[in-house]
Amino acid sequence: MKIKSAEFEISNSDWRKCPDTHEPEYAFIGRSNVGKSSLINMLTGRKGLAKTSATPGKTLLINHFKVNGEWYIVDLPGYGYARRGKEERENLRRMIEGYILGREQMTCLFVLVDSRLEPQKIDMEFINWLGENGVPFALVFTKLDKMGRVAGTDKVEAYKRELLKTWEELPPVFLTSSEDGRGRDELLDYIQSINQSI
Repeated sequence: MKIKSAEFEISNSDWRKCPDTHEPEYAFIGRSNVGKSSLINMLTGRKGLAKTSATPGKTLLINHFKVNGEWYIVDLPGYGYARRGKEERENLRRMIEGYILGREQMTCLFVLVDSRLEPQKIDMEFINWLGENGVPFALVFTKLDKMGRVAGTDKVEAYKRELLKTWEELPPVFLTSSEDGRGRDELLDYIQSINQSI
């Protein structure tokens, strides 16, 4: 798929105020600082489209980006940032869960995981919650450029083995790097295949 245009459309703190459209939405989520904004910028080929930051937890809203005038990338707030107050964490949880469970246009949720880390409890709990609620999702391993190819593959395979302890079948898995563009074509082709099947 070629990306001809990608434009920011709207930010919301309430999923019920998201755009009143019927176009498919592909949402991106992950723990704070997993490289979500960088991945969105890499996919769209627009360097400053999603705001990147060295400070974790900068995305506090549901951000809609219209792609090729036909579908949306949705940047969701990161989860698990411990420095937030309890009330703020609860508000973010409600916002995220409301969008994921309530938004009919949400076609696939891409869950980003830092490929360098062992399986994190918070990620595992979130992934299992998606399964329990029948949410269509795919796993996107980020920052593969930070390791050698063999080490990166080994880490991802270990992660998949851990998931298979509780999952009969794994969701689609993508290996990416915002630095070298790895995984871009595979992700965009996957989105295109879903768009064509709708």
